[in-house]
Amino acid sequence: MNSSTNQVYPVIWHNDSVSLIDQTRLPNEYTFVEIHRCSDMAEAIKTMIVRGAPAIGVAAAYGMYLGAREIETNNRNEFLNSLEKVAQLLRSTRPTAVNLFWAISRMLKTAYETLGTVEDLKQTLLYTAQTINAEDLQTCYAIGDNGLAVLPKTPEKLTILTHCNAGALATAGYGTALGVVRSAFREGRLARVFADETRPRLQGAKLTTWECVQEGIPVTLITDSMAAHCMKQGLIHLVVVGADRIAANGDTANKIGTYSLALVAKAHNVPFYVAAPLSTVDFSLSSGNEIPIEERNPEEIYKVGGSTLTPDGVEFYNPAFDVTPAELIAAIITENGVFAPGELANSRLKQVAIP
Repeated sequence: MNSSTNQVYPVIWHNDSVSLIDQTRLPNEYTFVEIHRCSDMAEAIKTMIVRGAPAIGVAAAYGMYLGAREIETNNRNEFLNSLEKVAQLLRSTRPTAVNLFWAISRMLKTAYETLGTVEDLKQTLLYTAQTINAEDLQTCYAIGDNGLAVLPKTPEKLTILTHCNAGALATAGYGTALGVVRSAFREGRLARVFADETRPRLQGAKLTTWECVQEGIPVTLITDSMAAHCMKQGLIHLVVVGADRIAANGDTANKIGTYSLALVAKAHNVPFYVAAPLSTVDFSLSSGNEIPIEERNPEEIYKVGGSTLTPDGVEFYNPAFDVTPAELIAAIITENGVFAPGELANSRLKQVAIP
């Protein structure tokens, strides 16, 4: 497995704290925020200093340890009761990305199952958070390489369209959708990435293009509304996107605009793939109709920088995600292989139950 020489790691544990790449400042500033307390981690997740479902999960795992470290008791039951409150604080940050809840559940399960003193529990929680971090990176490498199997068999190099950012910044490193891109580029199969800008927060414009430029991957930025035109012109061979939560039937929640992109791809016979770890599959939900959709501050729509775009009196609706029906998805690329959406429920790869 060959990783990139310019690897980006958005969540790093060192010197008794967590360093987060401040993604709200990219691409103009590449800076880090040091997180020492659970409340600061919760705020970083809420304000999207760290974002992307797998990266949020990793950050939340470290947030659980930071919260555990702040609990001042040697009584096991008191410690576990306080840890539940830490979990609830982190759960309240963002409702759609299931990896957040998965990681918190795994940390809680570890705490309840670990024997020994409260200090033993705290050290085990740190080890578990580091394990989640390391596992996600290996998962991304596997997703990237498994994605090679879905690339069209053509003599020409391929163009891949992606939406939002599902790269190293959205994971522990390497990425899911961009992991597929990276593996294709490494194998000499990629001609170019087309990146939707991804209104309203412009993660495609700010983050995906930044990652590609760092590694010398050819990238072309388009507005979200240009995808249909590009497909009609024959510029796109396939679409690969990430996911924030996948229901048991394969319905997939991802950044707003993904559903319309899938419809456009279907109309132009362009295969549409989702790349995500199995921890993103929520087997407790039978369909995407049950996935909670986060609504964010309307300022994301009507302000750009310090400028207001709209007149007084306008009302706003700002859902952060939409749900793409399984029938529009050619396959879901995971660390354990490539599955048709309907195969997920029978994969026997179910993850930790989400409360």
